[in-house]
Amino acid sequence: MTSTSEKTVPGPAGTAGDGPKAGRGRPVRHRDHTVPPWLFVVPALVVYAVVVLYPSLAGVMYAFTDWSGIGGFSFTGTENFRTLLDDGRALESVGNTLLLTVAVVVVQNGIGLLLALGVHTNIRSRAVLRLIFFAPAVVSPVMVAILWKYVYNPENGAGLNGLLGAVGLGGLRQDWLGDPSLALWSVAAMVVWQYAGYSMVVFLAGLQGVPAELHEAARIDGAGSWQRFRYVTWPLLAPALTINLMLSTIGGLKLFDQVYAATNGGPGTSSETLSTVLYKEAFVYGKFGYSTAVALVLALFVAAVSLVQLRYLRAREVTA
Repeated sequence: MTSTSEKTVPGPAGTAGDGPKAGRGRPVRHRDHTVPPWLFVVPALVVYAVVVLYPSLAGVMYAFTDWSGIGGFSFTGTENFRTLLDDGRALESVGNTLLLTVAVVVVQNGIGLLLALGVHTNIRSRAVLRLIFFAPAVVSPVMVAILWKYVYNPENGAGLNGLLGAVGLGGLRQDWLGDPSLALWSVAAMVVWQYAGYSMVVFLAGLQGVPAELHEAARIDGAGSWQRFRYVTWPLLAPALTINLMLSTIGGLKLFDQVYAATNGGPGTSSETLSTVLYKEAFVYGKFGYSTAVALVLALFVAAVSLVQLRYLRAREVTA
């Protein structure tokens, strides 16, 4: 890490006894204490390897074993993956995960865009509205689930059912989390409520990047509000749309906290997702080998969907 360089320094001339070597320079060593920049990265790389890389690689290995979480294990090849393909509960959770993801992505981003367009105007309360709409995104998902369990209280005079009765819509009262046909959609509404404000902020950043001159030129040319949005604003929102769709898709595919806290995958398996399945297989049934196989399939599935989506959306950005 240190390098040595030599520099000739002339000696004092005319010194008595110097003889024929008087004035000849003498070598002086200077040490260069410069540290290679990559050494500063080593501590972070070590932590990353211990906390992320090693557990990830170990998980891939355990997916091919019968490990129970404690003690030894033996390799079983692809037995866990064959079990997954024959597991009706796991296959049902795949369908639930896809339905939940589609609902969250479409509704969350649609509401987020409408909110962004609303608070992007010159209304005096826009700053307060932005804060109100974004606030749920910073709350713990578990706390949101607990809050919404009160909202979804099945009693006629409580929560959402009480509100429906108060406005004369008592016929619409439901057991929102106890009905197998409604539980999954109730969770989706909960997730949309929490993260629509986050999508709003991303869209709002995109709206603020649209040059006002373009809207003014379109207005002079006779374009109405819808035409200006369709041909000016919407194409320039492509990067913001890419970010929002990617984040909401990944979040929907690996959704766990809200589902587990609100319904625990029930009633029955009506709101079970891949994340809740792998959690239960590991920490309830002690099948860590099988659960890591489920986790590996989920990770590969999320990566594949994200890459395809990213490629399409990036191509749309170039077109726009």
